[in-house]
Amino acid sequence: MGTRIILIVLSLLLLAACGPKRPTFDKTKFGTTEHDVTYCTVNELPQKMDVYYPSSGGPWPVLVYMHGGSWYQGDKSDGVGWGDMAKSGVLVVSLNYRLGDYQTKFPAMIEDIKCAVRYLRAHQYEYNLDPDRFAAVGASAGGHLAALLATADPSAGWDVGEYLDQSSKVQAVIVMSGIADFTSNIPNGLNTSIFYSFGYLAGSNTPENATASPITYVTPDDPPFLIIHGDKDGVVPIAQAEILDQKLKEAGVPSTFVTIQGGDHSLKTLSGEPTIPSQEEYSKIISDFLKEHLKLKQ
Repeated sequence: MGTRIILIVLSLLLLAACGPKRPTFDKTKFGTTEHDVTYCTVNELPQKMDVYYPSSGGPWPVLVYMHGGSWYQGDKSDGVGWGDMAKSGVLVVSLNYRLGDYQTKFPAMIEDIKCAVRYLRAHQYEYNLDPDRFAAVGASAGGHLAALLATADPSAGWDVGEYLDQSSKVQAVIVMSGIADFTSNIPNGLNTSIFYSFGYLAGSNTPENATASPITYVTPDDPPFLIIHGDKDGVVPIAQAEILDQKLKEAGVPSTFVTIQGGDHSLKTLSGEPTIPSQEEYSKIISDFLKEHLKLKQ
C-alpha cells in the first residue's frame, strides 16, 4: 500500500512538472518604462499603454491613468507625471483608448479601459502586480471615465472583447475636474465636445445621457473616491463634483471632496498665484489616499 501511494505522488509530481509553467516577471524591467504595449485589439486596431515599473519588490498595486482631452484628443504620454508613483512601489499604467471621431463614439472609450484592467489582471505574473489592489485616476474626460470604471459593473454592458474571465473592478478612484451627470446643465463649449464624441447633446434627462453618467451606477459596494475640483473651473462646473460627492455619500460610499479655491479646469489659478490648498498640499492628499487604499508601505 505504501509503494502504491508513493507511485501516485510521483505521478502527480511528474504531471505538474510537465504542465504549463506560470509566467514570471522579467527582472530587467525593474525601474524602467515600457512604451506602446498592446493591451487589447479592437477592430484590428491595437490599443496601447505605457508601463512605469518600480525598481524592486512586488507584487505591486496598480495605478491606471486615463488622460483627458474631451474624449476626442489627448494621449497616454500625459501620464508621465503619475509615473513618479513607481518610486513609491506602484505599477503605473497610462492608457490610450479609442477617441471619438465621425465613426467612433462613446462607449468605445470605457470599453477599452475596462479591457485594459482585465488584461492586466490576466497577466498579473508578467507584470508582478497584485490583482486586488487597483486604483484609477483621471482628469477632465479621463476623470469621467475613471468614475465610470469605478461605478459601472458588467451589467452596464461595457465588459466586452478580450479577457472576460477577469474583473474590471478597481479598489479606489481619483476624479479630477470630471463630469458626473450628463443629464444636468452642461456649458455649451463642453456640449460641443460631447456631441462630437457621443453623438448627442447632454443637458437633458434622456436615456442616453443617464447611461453616460457615473452617478447612474453608484451603489454601496463602490470603491472609495477622492474628488478634486476647482471652484473657478470654466469648463466643467464644480456642481458636477458636488453631485457626484452627494450621490456617493447617499449610497454610503466613502468620498473625500477637495475644493481647490481659485482653481480652474487644470486646478491652477489664472493669476499664477497659489491655490488653496496649494498643489503641494493636494498632492499630499492624493498620496495619502493612495497609501491608505492601496495599502502602501509608509
